[in-house]
Amino acid sequence: MKPSALWKWVWAPGVRGCRNHAYLRERLVALPLLTALAFTPFAWAHTTVRADAAYIQDRAAPALGDLADARASLQIADGEAADSLRAGRAVELSGLSERYRTRTTRATQRLNQVARSGALSTSERQDLDVVAGLVADYGTWTAWAQANAADRALREASLAYARSILCSTRADPATLVCRPATGSTATAVVDRVTALERALQDRIADRADPGADVLAAFAVSGVAFLLLVHGLWRTQVFLHHRFRLYVSLPLLAAALPLLALPLLAADAVLVQKAQRAAESTARALSNQTSPRIESAAETHPFAAPDRYVIAALEDSVDRELAEGRLAFLGPAPAWVVPAGLLSAAVTGVTLHSYRREYVRLTRPGAAP
Repeated sequence: MKPSALWKWVWAPGVRGCRNHAYLRERLVALPLLTALAFTPFAWAHTTVRADAAYIQDRAAPALGDLADARASLQIADGEAADSLRAGRAVELSGLSERYRTRTTRATQRLNQVARSGALSTSERQDLDVVAGLVADYGTWTAWAQANAADRALREASLAYARSILCSTRADPATLVCRPATGSTATAVVDRVTALERALQDRIADRADPGADVLAAFAVSGVAFLLLVHGLWRTQVFLHHRFRLYVSLPLLAAALPLLALPLLAADAVLVQKAQRAAESTARALSNQTSPRIESAAETHPFAAPDRYVIAALEDSVDRELAEGRLAFLGPAPAWVVPAGLLSAAVTGVTLHSYRREYVRLTRPGAAP
């Protein structure tokens, strides 16, 4: 179709001078094509946005929370081990504190959950296996320090080596908070866990960005949608004037699926907005949480919680993504393409039947 013909087809308001046969032939080609262009790119883009949100909610965000909790738990356990070992010989009989055992077990469980999450790449999974091995070595050397608690030199040497496995450097020796290293010096547990957290943050940011391809698909679908609505309306006007039909019921039925596209577009906007909010909260999981905050929340469970408690941030991400959609749509997005193809087929069959077997109902002498 030439640009001038397309302009006339879109904007020409009248039906006088149009031949029935030629007019229906143009609609027979244009309307099903516009229907396919309105539904198919939209379905792909909407599915991509929803899949990205599901990946963040079900895989990346939980894995990021597990890594943050494991990192904090190991540092809390390290502080508990240091406090327990100061008792000297007494710790050989009493053992390390219950809090140390609870936190190390919790860290191990969290790392296992990350391994099962499916959020990591193959190389990242290998790094996680290295972290698990280092955590086991840390526990071995801490137990060795406990077994030799009576010998101060051996106890302190064992504990120092255990801490070197956990942290490369410490931001504050008094509070035993680790400062993550980068590059070739990032060999300790906290360094490697922090690197995995950054990788997941980048992946979440990438999924939260719709991308040029998704935006282009929505743009194509939007233009096709407007042209299709206008084309269907003009076709109904044409049939009303030339065929004396009050309304073409098959074409009206074929247009009904179009009502779902604005709702699904609103759903996509809400999902995208929720992804942006979840991305910000996910960054807080890594950048704002600390062993001090987690320890305070554990010590004072009934006090007003800090906004950067890991459990609260995990709930916030899940809530943001769960609420960031039109829940009443349910499985409707899965039916976008079938509904569009059915609409195109009904439109084509209807126009083809009008074109082949129409009866001229206009005034005598009108052009066929």
